This record gives sequence, C-alpha cells and structure tokens, in this order.
Amino acid sequence: MPRYKLTIEYDGTPFAGWQVQAGLPTVQGVLMDALERLCGTRVHVAGAGRTDAGVHATGQVAHIDLERDFRPDTVRDAMTAHLRPHPVAVLAAEKVADDFDARFSARRRHYLYRMVNRRPDLSLERDRAWRVPQPLDAQAMHAAAQRLLGQHDFSAFRAAECQAASPVKTLDQLDVARHGTEIRIVTSARSFLHHQVRSMVGSLLRVGEGRWSGDDLFAVLKSADRTRCGPMAPACGLYLAHVDYEDAAGAETEINPVNL
Repeated sequence: MPRYKLTIEYDGTPFAGWQVQAGLPTVQGVLMDALERLCGTRVHVAGAGRTDAGVHATGQVAHIDLERDFRPDTVRDAMTAHLRPHPVAVLAAEKVADDFDARFSARRRHYLYRMVNRRPDLSLERDRAWRVPQPLDAQAMHAAAQRLLGQHDFSAFRAAECQAASPVKTLDQLDVARHGTEIRIVTSARSFLHHQVRSMVGSLLRVGEGRWSGDDLFAVLKSADRTRCGPMAPACGLYLAHVDYEDAAGAETEINPVNL
C-alpha cells in the first residue's frame, strides 16, 4: 500500500478548521471526499497540523495510504479536480517511505501572520489579513519579539483548551518587518501550543501601539498567566506556510518558505 506526501494550499475562510467535524465543512473533510471520488473508498488524510477555523495554508502537509499505486502527478491533479469548487488545491504529491508521518516526522513548522496597517477597510485582502488602523512601530515589535526566542513555558500564550502535554516549547524564529502598509510576522518552531501564534501576535500589537515595552512582553511570558496576554489576533491573518522534514540522508530540508 503506497504512502504519499501531499503539499496543500487552502483558503480557510469557509471552513470550520482542518479536522473533520460532524455537519461542518472542514479541509480534512473535503480532501477525504475528493479521495473517495478518486479511489472509491474512504481514505484518511493525516495532516502536519490542525489549523483553526479561518486559518489559511500555503504549505500544509499531509500523508495518505492508497490501495492502488497511482503516479504522484495523477494523485495531485485528480485530487485538485475533485476538490473544485472548494478553495483547496494539492500543490504536490510524492511517494514516501512507509514510516513517513506528516505530523510526527516534522522537524519545524513555519507560520506567517499578515497585518495591514491602514485606516481604510480591506477589499481585496478581506479575510486574508488583520486590518489594524492605528499606527504601529514594526521595529519595536521586532525587537520585543526577540525576547520570546528560545525554550520557555509559553502558558501565557496558550489556549485554555490546549491539549499539549507540556507548555514548554522552543521558539526558533519570531521576526517582524514592515512592507509598506503590510506588517509580516514570521515564526518557526518544531511545534506550537494551541493559539500560541495568534496570542503572541496580539501581544506584539500592544508593543507596536506603544502600550507595552519589550520588558512588559517578557514579564507576561515569565508570568505564565494567560489573563495577562494581549488580545488574540484574528484567524484571518494566519497562514501555515511550510513544514520542514529530514531528507533521505538525514539532513533537514528547508525552502525559505516565508520572506520578510
């Protein structure tokens, strides 16, 4: 039974998240529907991460096991065709070893958060970014963000319903840069707590507004108190950009998925 690795892009706006939920449209659900049309049987799709309702992806990764030995490009093209009109596309399919697991084989996950810092409402970027009308200091946000790097107890940025065994995570990257009216926040780690990225972004907003300093942000981190965190950023600005894996030689593969 061949195993395939899928790289998937989707607009999360119409979905109740990645994971199948009874009676609700989900990304995993429409992928499984597309595979059923291709194969005639229900096939489980195991993803690298469970994105929330409204969160997008430019590089989600999943694996599937098929009874028939299809060419990878046939899997890619047939699934994308069967996914229409849903805003989901299979960008690539490749055969992988039987022990490859989209979730547990992942070495690092990269997320992008997009803010548009302007007073006018969004038209083309509606549901694709968070509009913040008040002026923001992106340089101050970046400097403060560096205080969160490394291994910490991130309980202050953790959702109450988070099911992770431990709140301790190692944050490898948290960069903030302005491009005209857009502010991009790029973050990377092996894994994240539920709502960690959106909670960090909401707290960085307070730094950008001048309401918090870098010391204030660090004090929130060290408090491990969720009630001291800034407002959670909306889902619409968050993108799962890329997932890194080791190649056959044991080297970590990375494609610089997000450019600041």
